[in-house]
Amino acid sequence: MIKDWNKELTPWPAPPVFGKIPFGNGATDTLNFIVSQLLPLVQEEIPHVILGGYSLAGLFALWASYQTEKFEGIVAASPSVWFPKWIEYATDNKPFAKSIYLSLGDKEEKTKNPVMAQVGNAIRKLNELLAEQIGNTILEWNPGNHFVDSEKRTAKGFAWVMNK
Repeated sequence: MIKDWNKELTPWPAPPVFGKIPFGNGATDTLNFIVSQLLPLVQEEIPHVILGGYSLAGLFALWASYQTEKFEGIVAASPSVWFPKWIEYATDNKPFAKSIYLSLGDKEEKTKNPVMAQVGNAIRKLNELLAEQIGNTILEWNPGNHFVDSEKRTAKGFAWVMNK
Protein backbone atom coordinates (compact mmCIF):
# COMPACT_ATOMS: atom_id res chain seq x y z
CA MET A 1 0.00 0.00 0.00
CA ILE A 2 1.29 3.43 -0.94
CA LYS A 3 1.53 5.74 2.06
CA ASP A 4 3.44 8.69 0.58
CA TRP A 5 2.52 9.30 -3.07
CA ASN A 6 5.01 12.12 -3.54
CA LYS A 7 7.86 9.85 -2.49
CA GLU A 8 6.89 6.29 -3.38
CA LEU A 9 5.56 6.89 -6.91
CA THR A 10 8.15 9.29 -8.30
CA PRO A 11 11.39 8.18 -9.95
CA TRP A 12 13.61 11.10 -8.99
CA PRO A 13 13.53 14.06 -6.61
CA ALA A 14 11.75 17.25 -7.66
CA PRO A 15 10.66 20.42 -5.89
CA PRO A 16 7.08 20.71 -4.59
CA VAL A 17 4.36 21.87 -6.94
CA PHE A 18 1.78 22.56 -4.21
CA GLY A 19 2.66 23.16 -0.61
CA LYS A 20 6.08 22.39 0.81
CA ILE A 21 6.46 18.63 0.34
CA PRO A 22 9.00 17.79 -2.38
CA PHE A 23 8.87 14.71 -4.56
CA GLY A 24 11.17 11.82 -3.70
CA ASN A 25 12.76 8.98 -5.57
CA GLY A 26 10.96 5.98 -4.08
CA ALA A 27 9.62 4.57 -7.35
CA THR A 28 12.51 2.11 -7.58
CA ASP A 29 11.66 0.60 -4.18
CA THR A 30 7.97 0.44 -5.08
CA LEU A 31 8.72 -1.29 -8.38
CA ASN A 32 11.13 -3.71 -6.71
CA PHE A 33 8.38 -4.68 -4.25
CA ILE A 34 5.89 -5.27 -7.08
CA VAL A 35 8.31 -7.30 -9.18
CA SER A 36 9.92 -9.35 -6.40
CA GLN A 37 6.98 -9.90 -4.06
CA LEU A 38 3.63 -9.30 -5.76
CA LEU A 39 4.14 -10.61 -9.28
CA PRO A 40 5.50 -14.02 -8.20
CA LEU A 41 2.21 -14.59 -6.35
CA VAL A 42 0.06 -14.13 -9.48
CA GLN A 43 2.13 -14.78 -12.58
CA GLU A 44 1.25 -18.44 -12.99
CA GLU A 45 -2.45 -17.61 -13.03
CA ILE A 46 -2.16 -14.24 -14.75
CA PRO A 47 0.49 -14.44 -17.46
CA HIS A 48 -0.36 -11.07 -19.05
CA VAL A 49 0.13 -8.35 -16.46
CA ILE A 50 -1.15 -4.81 -16.96
CA LEU A 51 0.02 -2.04 -14.66
CA GLY A 52 -1.95 1.14 -14.38
CA GLY A 53 -2.84 4.10 -12.28
CA TYR A 54 -4.24 7.57 -12.05
CA SER A 55 -2.31 10.80 -11.51
CA LEU A 56 1.09 10.09 -9.89
CA ALA A 57 0.27 6.38 -10.02
CA GLY A 58 -0.15 6.81 -13.79
CA LEU A 59 3.29 8.40 -13.98
CA PHE A 60 4.67 5.52 -11.94
CA ALA A 61 3.10 2.97 -14.31
CA LEU A 62 4.62 4.74 -17.30
CA TRP A 63 8.04 4.92 -15.66
CA ALA A 64 7.83 1.23 -14.67
CA SER A 65 7.27 0.33 -18.33
CA TYR A 66 10.73 1.74 -19.09
CA GLN A 67 12.33 -0.31 -16.31
CA THR A 68 11.09 -3.85 -16.85
CA GLU A 69 9.45 -6.10 -19.41
CA LYS A 70 7.14 -7.55 -16.72
CA PHE A 71 4.15 -5.44 -17.79
CA GLU A 72 2.57 -6.22 -21.13
CA GLY A 73 0.35 -3.16 -21.02
CA ILE A 74 0.23 0.16 -19.22
CA VAL A 75 -2.73 2.34 -18.26
CA ALA A 76 -1.84 5.95 -17.47
CA ALA A 77 -5.03 7.85 -16.73
CA SER A 78 -4.44 11.56 -16.15
CA PRO A 79 -0.78 10.78 -15.50
CA SER A 80 1.47 13.42 -13.99
CA VAL A 81 3.54 13.78 -17.15
CA TRP A 82 4.12 17.41 -16.18
CA PHE A 83 6.67 15.95 -13.73
CA PRO A 84 10.04 17.69 -14.15
CA LYS A 85 12.28 16.03 -16.76
CA TRP A 86 9.70 13.34 -17.61
CA ILE A 87 9.48 14.16 -21.32
CA GLU A 88 13.27 14.26 -21.60
CA TYR A 89 13.41 10.84 -19.94
CA ALA A 90 10.74 9.42 -22.25
CA THR A 91 12.55 10.87 -25.27
CA ASP A 92 15.85 9.24 -24.32
CA ASN A 93 14.39 5.83 -23.40
CA LYS A 94 11.97 3.25 -24.78
CA PRO A 95 9.27 1.39 -22.87
CA PHE A 96 9.07 -2.39 -22.82
CA ALA A 97 5.25 -2.52 -22.74
CA LYS A 98 3.47 -3.62 -25.91
CA SER A 99 0.53 -1.25 -25.47
CA ILE A 100 0.05 1.97 -23.55
CA TYR A 101 -3.19 3.81 -22.88
CA LEU A 102 -3.06 7.52 -22.08
CA SER A 103 -5.92 9.78 -21.09
CA LEU A 104 -6.36 13.32 -19.84
CA GLY A 105 -9.23 15.59 -18.90
CA ASP A 106 -9.77 18.39 -21.39
CA LYS A 107 -9.56 21.00 -18.62
CA GLU A 108 -6.43 19.69 -16.88
CA GLU A 109 -4.04 21.94 -18.77
CA LYS A 110 -6.19 24.98 -17.99
CA THR A 111 -4.74 25.64 -14.56
CA LYS A 112 -2.97 28.64 -13.07
CA ASN A 113 -0.12 26.46 -11.81
CA PRO A 114 2.61 26.90 -14.48
CA VAL A 115 4.16 23.47 -13.86
CA MET A 116 0.90 21.55 -14.06
CA ALA A 117 -0.32 23.63 -17.02
CA GLN A 118 2.32 21.78 -19.08
CA VAL A 119 0.40 18.50 -18.78
CA GLY A 120 -1.44 18.93 -22.09
CA ASN A 121 1.67 19.61 -24.15
CA ALA A 122 3.55 16.87 -22.31
CA ILE A 123 0.91 14.20 -22.93
CA ARG A 124 0.65 15.13 -26.60
CA LYS A 125 4.43 14.83 -26.94
CA LEU A 126 4.46 11.55 -25.02
CA ASN A 127 1.74 10.12 -27.26
CA GLU A 128 3.82 11.05 -30.34
CA LEU A 129 6.91 9.42 -28.84
CA LEU A 130 5.03 6.24 -27.95
CA ALA A 131 3.47 6.05 -31.40
CA GLU A 132 6.99 6.07 -32.87
CA GLN A 133 8.50 3.73 -30.25
CA ILE A 134 5.84 1.04 -29.80
CA GLY A 135 3.01 1.96 -32.16
CA ASN A 136 0.23 0.52 -30.03
CA THR A 137 -0.86 3.55 -28.02
CA ILE A 138 -3.85 5.83 -27.73
CA LEU A 139 -4.55 9.18 -26.13
CA GLU A 140 -8.14 9.76 -25.11
CA TRP A 141 -9.45 13.11 -23.99
CA ASN A 142 -12.17 13.14 -21.36
CA PRO A 143 -14.50 15.96 -20.34
CA GLY A 144 -13.56 17.72 -17.13
CA ASN A 145 -10.62 18.42 -14.91
CA HIS A 146 -8.25 16.09 -13.08
CA PHE A 147 -10.79 15.10 -10.44
CA VAL A 148 -13.67 14.06 -12.73
CA ASP A 149 -14.49 10.34 -13.17
CA SER A 150 -11.07 8.97 -12.18
CA GLU A 151 -12.45 5.44 -11.70
CA LYS A 152 -14.24 5.43 -15.07
CA ARG A 153 -11.21 6.82 -16.87
CA THR A 154 -8.93 4.21 -15.36
CA ALA A 155 -11.36 1.35 -16.07
CA LYS A 156 -11.66 2.53 -19.69
CA GLY A 157 -7.89 2.29 -19.98
CA PHE A 158 -7.75 -1.26 -18.63
CA ALA A 159 -10.52 -2.31 -21.04
CA TRP A 160 -8.59 -0.80 -23.98
CA VAL A 161 -5.32 -2.53 -23.04
CA MET A 162 -7.04 -5.89 -22.41
CA ASN A 163 -8.55 -5.76 -25.91
CA LYS A 164 -5.16 -5.21 -27.53
